Amino acid sequence: QVQLVESGGGLVQAGGSLRLSCAASGRTFDPYAMGWFRQAPGKERQFVATIHSSGGSTLYADFAKARTVYADSVKGRFTISRDNAKNTVDLQMNSLKPEDTAVYYCSVVNDRYYALDYSYTLPRNYDYWGQGTQVTVSS
Repeated sequence: QVQLVESGGGLVQAGGSLRLSCAASGRTFDPYAMGWFRQAPGKERQFVATIHSSGGSTLYADFAKARTVYADSVKGRFTISRDNAKNTVDLQMNSLKPEDTAVYYCSVVNDRYYALDYSYTLPRNYDYWGQGTQVTVSS
């Protein structure tokens, strides 16, 4: 089992910044990807960003080959980063907009490797999820 705990959400004015953090733990934790998704009321869960391994190895095994993928709506504003030593993945969110308001979820692909970037944008391919943290951006 893998446990994920998000922190860092809150209320911010448009144009402001927030930094989300996700702490992972568990005896079997050895991920191929760690990502962030979000869900606004009445909408489906939406991909935000992910950092994933390449070449078939896990993130721990060969972090130098890690790749990042971003949703078009957040490119240039959000940055995902990972600290292997701390087992955390952060999401730095700058230039926030009211449409970024949602519950943000941390997630992990722990059980299988996918060769395509696109596969890491699909919620169904993630094995574990955090409880979510609310981000509200006021106009």
